[in-house]
Amino acid sequence: MLVNKQKSKQSNGFDVVNTTLSRRTFLYSLGALALSACGGESPAASAGASSRAASAMVLAANDALARAATGETAVSTSAAFVHPGLLHLQSDFDRMSTKVGAQAAPWYDGWQALIANGHSSADQTLLAEAVITRTATGGSYPHLMQNIAAAYANALYWKVTGSTTHADTAVKIMNGWSSTLQQVTGDTNQDLAAGIYGYEFAIVGEIMRTYPGLSAANLAAFQSMMKNVFYPINIAFLSGHNGTDITHYWANWDLCNIASIMAIGVLCDDHSLFDEAVNYFLFGTGNGAIRQAVYYLHPGYLGQWQETGRDQGHTTLGIALGGAICEMAWNQGIDLYGYDNNRFLAGAEYVAKSNLYEPDGTTIYTVPYLTYSNKDVTQTQLSSNAQPTLRSCWALVYNHYVNRKGLAAPWTQKMAVQVQPEGGPTGNDSGAFDQLGYGTLTFTRDPVAPAVAPSGLTAWPGAGQVALSWWGVANGTSYNVKRAAKSGGPYATIAQGVTDPLTYTDSPSPGTWYYVVSAQTSSGESANSPEATAVTVAQLHTWLTFDETSGAAAADSSGNNHAGTLVGGVTHAAGKSNRAVLLDGSSGYVSLPEDLVADVSDFTVAAWVYWNGGAAWQRVFDFGSGTGRYLYLSPKGGPDNCVRFAITTNGPYGEYRLDGTAALPTGQWTHVAVMLSGTTLTLYVNGAAANSLSNVPFAPWRIGPTAQNWIGRSQFPADPYFNGLVDEFRIYRGALSASQIALLAQGASSV
Repeated sequence: MLVNKQKSKQSNGFDVVNTTLSRRTFLYSLGALALSACGGESPAASAGASSRAASAMVLAANDALARAATGETAVSTSAAFVHPGLLHLQSDFDRMSTKVGAQAAPWYDGWQALIANGHSSADQTLLAEAVITRTATGGSYPHLMQNIAAAYANALYWKVTGSTTHADTAVKIMNGWSSTLQQVTGDTNQDLAAGIYGYEFAIVGEIMRTYPGLSAANLAAFQSMMKNVFYPINIAFLSGHNGTDITHYWANWDLCNIASIMAIGVLCDDHSLFDEAVNYFLFGTGNGAIRQAVYYLHPGYLGQWQETGRDQGHTTLGIALGGAICEMAWNQGIDLYGYDNNRFLAGAEYVAKSNLYEPDGTTIYTVPYLTYSNKDVTQTQLSSNAQPTLRSCWALVYNHYVNRKGLAAPWTQKMAVQVQPEGGPTGNDSGAFDQLGYGTLTFTRDPVAPAVAPSGLTAWPGAGQVALSWWGVANGTSYNVKRAAKSGGPYATIAQGVTDPLTYTDSPSPGTWYYVVSAQTSSGESANSPEATAVTVAQLHTWLTFDETSGAAAADSSGNNHAGTLVGGVTHAAGKSNRAVLLDGSSGYVSLPEDLVADVSDFTVAAWVYWNGGAAWQRVFDFGSGTGRYLYLSPKGGPDNCVRFAITTNGPYGEYRLDGTAALPTGQWTHVAVMLSGTTLTLYVNGAAANSLSNVPFAPWRIGPTAQNWIGRSQFPADPYFNGLVDEFRIYRGALSASQIALLAQGASSV
């Protein structure tokens, strides 16, 4: 599960980064969603509490379903929050003050950028209004964003120098707004205003809460404003997305509202809000959840960001918002940075590289791009609109991964240097105010010792080759790839001098192979990474013969403990070879273990089916985590009512589909198989290839954690259950040959 980073250490002193959450542990209490106002609520706020609580309950229910579908554990916090503890801890302020006092670079350069910005002046005009509007064409929101920028700059000024004059200015702005603001409104852009300015203003309040000049009553009034004006809009958006399809809103809409809820939760000491934000970032169904935001992992951990086909201004904003979310969680003991093998870093590296010039100063680096589709658009290439965008958000990301964790993040590092020293917002362009800025001053830290070895090594087989990717170490200059025929070695070096990207494709003989990677540094070779295993020969993974005559268990004859469980209207009946399961088409299905194919790349799924016919979209099998991430085989579907296989990480809009020439026959035994070799997908009916697709980028492991792995049932609740018999259900790790599939269709018990 996600761990408190301060309590789990490896022997080398580095924090453990767990990339997989434990299964079936639901710690999230709906009762915890009872919302108490910080410092009390006004009558108007109390009147809106029921609506706010209803939105929170909807979000909790949606997230609980999403977590159940993956089998992952909800985050539930209870320990006292650290204060100040959003973007900056007191230790961070102490570091800033010391470094600026010593005029140490680059902190002092960041300080100069702060004091040169007009927002840091103690002479600020209060612009508070009762109603703030933001629409597609304008509104009064610049008054709020300007005052927040001034309050933050003055708060930093106070923390670095001790100037009470600047502290009083920040307090004046806080008190002026908390005594005046009643509503944030407009068209749907109010959701952006409540999200962006909500998280930023909460950060100001968190910094100033320790200032003696901010009375307890005024702090309570500020907390109440944040919870009763901003939070209801945040939670309503995440729970309902204004009634739109879940893929409609870009990642940033989710992310800014996640950030706001998280920040308000800490500011108000409300664990239910903080947990809402963390769990949505991890498991939410919208595009701001991290698996959707970092849409696709290319080799070498270049993580394609969801908005990269849109424009680079919005894409880089995603890094600013995602970084703020990760840092705020980190400061409260939750490691979102490291989740899913540093998935956020993969996104940051991709975005940074695609907004940097090559050494010639005129050509921007190219990055791989996978076509992205949602309900509204299909984007076939990375957008050059606003490229490059040099947003003030990179110091935070760079300093966490490199100077705090000792990892290599070369493109993030180049971008951080490029925009250093990071200043704050200027002018009246709202985009400049979408982050607080001054990252060089606030986030730069002295580096820790580099990681002792590369980490996060993966080895995915495909069409006889093995694609390896890994995370480097901060002082690595190149990398060595090693392979062994048995676990633990001895290893033979198969590649040296690998630099960028950190990936290597091996072409070993068929078998099981074990890989490690080491770094070459100025002081010599590092230790080896943890080992990764790749199987380049087809192996039986799951084999359900369904030969039982009674009971709910279906034994796995592969020896891999992948037994099935009969659920609902399922009975035993005569089968193709011996016995089979009869699914009633109403409630019967077979449930298979969680994460059944989470470590599978090339695969073959084969079975004998006796379909009784009926409505389209029944399922022979469907493995997934809900209606966004799955792979399935339907006996009849699509516009032509043909047998269909599909795999996706973005719901129906992102499906890669392979249709046969007709629906599966009814009233007779039919052998059906689906095989993926590299990027080539082939569908077989009765041992003969029915169709093939050669550009499939998704293997089962890309679906992520799954707890809804079913024979006879769909991820989509409205789809009908399978009506008929299933026998000899097999999954192979690896692609069987056409002749091997033909043998299975001829009744062979092994191939």
